[in-house]
Amino acid sequence: MSSDTASGSEAAPRRARRSVWPLLRDIVVIVLVAIVVSFVVKTFVVRSFYIPSGSMQQTLEIEDRIFVDELTPRFTGYDRGDVVVFRDPGGWLPVTPRTQQTPWEGAVDWLLSLVGLSASDSKDHLVKRVVGLPGDHVVCCNPIGQVMVNDVPIDETPYLNLDPGQSVPAKKEFDVTVPEGALWVLGDNRDHSRDSRYNVDQPTHGFVPLDNVVGRAFLITWPLNRIGFIDGHHDVFAGVPAPADG
Repeated sequence: MSSDTASGSEAAPRRARRSVWPLLRDIVVIVLVAIVVSFVVKTFVVRSFYIPSGSMQQTLEIEDRIFVDELTPRFTGYDRGDVVVFRDPGGWLPVTPRTQQTPWEGAVDWLLSLVGLSASDSKDHLVKRVVGLPGDHVVCCNPIGQVMVNDVPIDETPYLNLDPGQSVPAKKEFDVTVPEGALWVLGDNRDHSRDSRYNVDQPTHGFVPLDNVVGRAFLITWPLNRIGFIDGHHDVFAGVPAPADG
């Protein structure tokens, strides 16, 4: 074998190795960019949660996975009828011990959460429907059992989960005016929801501070047979006037 042939055969593997490194570098860069983009999206735009309880049936079922819009409400605020996810204001959820994760499990969970495949903090959050905005006077109930907002009765039958033969939920009386910077929220599965009505003795008196609200739930992403947009039923509140001044 000539020296030229030998040197050529040795150079080929070196060229192959050199060509592999740019490819690996590009893959690493793409992965890092994807992680950064996912982190920004999760932190400021959209987050994924799963539903741990039946308090919002039939709108949301147990183990549904949902997307929550964090960005839009920062500019437009919230509307009556919006389904919102929020951190426990204090005392709404039972105290449960956290499952200790190994560093490896924590890292995997963090990576999966970036792309919406994990939502391990869902049990620290609640999901309810907004019935009262800041300044609203919300009362339960009128003589036929309807909630009233600013003296207007609202017909919630489009989204309430009622037992057969039941036209309105069981009465749990309240008479509140929502303070600035807070919301009054109720569950669609009204007779099985520990919502604002049942937390008036907690530090925020049943109101949800806006600082605790993650965002507006807008899409069911799992299971496949339930994929679809979440209805705010804003027409239910169409006749409610703005709160009276003072």
